[in-house]
Amino acid sequence: MLYVVWRIQMKKSLKKSLLVGLSVLMCGAFLAGCGNDSKNAENKDTLKVAVTNFASSLDPAENFFSWVVMRYGVGETLTKFDKQMKPVPWLAAKWSVADDKRTWTITVKDNVKFSNGKPVTAQAVKESLERAFAKSSMPKTFFQYESLEAKGQDLIIKTDKEYPNLPSLLADPFFLVVDVQSERDGRDFAKQGPIGTGPYVVKSFTKELAVMEANPNYWDGAVPFKTVEIPSIDDPNTRAMSLQSGDVDMAVNIGPGEIGLFKDNDKFKVDEITSLRVVLARINMNGVLGDKNVRDAVISAADRKNYADVLLKGTFLPGSAPIPPSMDYGFDQLKDPNAYNPDRSKQLLAQSGWTDTNGDGIVDKNGQPLTFNFIVYNSRAELPLYAEALQADLKKIGIDMKIQTVDYNLLDGIGKEGKYDMLISNIVTANTGDPIWFLGNYWHTNIDGSNPQNGSGYSNPQVDQLLEAATVEFDPAKRREYAIQIQQLLMNDGAALFFGYPKTNIVNAKYLNNVVMYPSDYYWITNKISK
Repeated sequence: MLYVVWRIQMKKSLKKSLLVGLSVLMCGAFLAGCGNDSKNAENKDTLKVAVTNFASSLDPAENFFSWVVMRYGVGETLTKFDKQMKPVPWLAAKWSVADDKRTWTITVKDNVKFSNGKPVTAQAVKESLERAFAKSSMPKTFFQYESLEAKGQDLIIKTDKEYPNLPSLLADPFFLVVDVQSERDGRDFAKQGPIGTGPYVVKSFTKELAVMEANPNYWDGAVPFKTVEIPSIDDPNTRAMSLQSGDVDMAVNIGPGEIGLFKDNDKFKVDEITSLRVVLARINMNGVLGDKNVRDAVISAADRKNYADVLLKGTFLPGSAPIPPSMDYGFDQLKDPNAYNPDRSKQLLAQSGWTDTNGDGIVDKNGQPLTFNFIVYNSRAELPLYAEALQADLKKIGIDMKIQTVDYNLLDGIGKEGKYDMLISNIVTANTGDPIWFLGNYWHTNIDGSNPQNGSGYSNPQVDQLLEAATVEFDPAKRREYAIQIQQLLMNDGAALFFGYPKTNIVNAKYLNNVVMYPSDYYWITNKISK
């Protein structure tokens, strides 16, 4: 492992050296030098934000592209999350639930307008929710309704069963409030962006560059910039270099190899928090990894502590469980049955008949070598590093894992269709305020497309039973206990390889004010950011 770490570290060191050298060269083109305050600071009308490539469309009903619409300051929801991941009013003024625990009344604020000037009524919100449910299979994995009714500014939602955290569910970007009538009138949400209620409106959009302009009808205070330019820069080193050179004002998710360049630099501010994310490898149960011994061998061979401490320089915590230790869901009391133990991995493979019969270093069975594909994407710096390190660790126990790199925009379809052996993911585990939806979304049994995100084929009736009980439980202590039990079952089953838990960050030039990274990772560009 030491050689592997050295090799990968040398690669990173080279990238870092190139980054620094290129940054210096680029800075020479500007009179005030690297990270200068004058280049962009004096331009009060424009904000430039470097992000990872995410969306090929701005239709909030497609894949997870609603996240982009919210992150870019275009769309808002009835509720939002505070820094403690508690739901607070946003477009809603208040909410209440009836004694039947299935009938919710949500009062829409009466001073909100869409960017086209139309008032946001309960009827408009009703139509927006109906659109989301009609155009995507995902909303019904959050909740299902029996009826939606608008009475004045009150939206009455009658659900099919109890959903204790419905206000949190409505904070998910899938439930962005959009003007459906504008689409009926001919607006192309995918290319032009939806008509929403956020501080900015889409001026132009490509995968490479999104340009926003101020919403003249914004309801919640002044909009500080006339224009927001958002270049998509997949490579984290290039993102860092763009910020360092002054080409952008702020950047999202600077990689572990470059974050130190900004932490010790008084020209920049770093907002880094312990995230709600987990980096994991989803495991397909229908291929060679359907053998539990093989799955357990793969997980036990992964030196996750070394990955976190050495490879990622302490910017990650080592993984073991689905829910990160930043949340109080029993992390310390869970037992990892597949803790790092390569000798155990070799024994498990032998128990399933995998041995190296020809001396080539790869175990085989019935004349076939043990090989499988690991699908990854590169826009987050840690992902290819995890893949390379795992590849080296698996080779030491006789497994030939091949790395296949794809564009991020293909990832969701691959996951749903189950076209993988292992598939890397970087997932927010509590995008609804608690992790129950996350656990259910990826591991509740998928019956005839009922749970489309679970394309792995994983199924455990006990897990299903606990998930179904948790979704209707109003007592937080009982929901927590359900989550702990579910996690232990997933770990026992080898349902996934949980690599680690990242910190997340936004880095900005010091002349910007009120740049905040929220745990939910939804609110990048707001009307609070100013020069």
